[in-house]
Amino acid sequence: MHVAYLCMARTTLVLDDNLFRQMKKKAASEGRTLQAVANELLRRALTQSDRQTYRLKLQGWKAQLQPGIDILDRDSLFDAMDRE
Repeated sequence: MHVAYLCMARTTLVLDDNLFRQMKKKAASEGRTLQAVANELLRRALTQSDRQTYRLKLQGWKAQLQPGIDILDRDSLFDAMDRE
């Protein structure tokens, strides 16, 4: 892929060692420069659209409270669970 660059900026980045090794390995295996691989990966990350949103369908059910249990009282709930 040949891309014409309108301008280029020189900068210094501090990369995670493992990430740097992976990028160097990718560049070597593809016969490309580290600069080309870094530019491609950054470009892809910046142009990637947000993850798709998913609509989850939750199934509800009717619950019946047992008499004498206050669901807002944690100790009451724990006592009821211990009795079962």
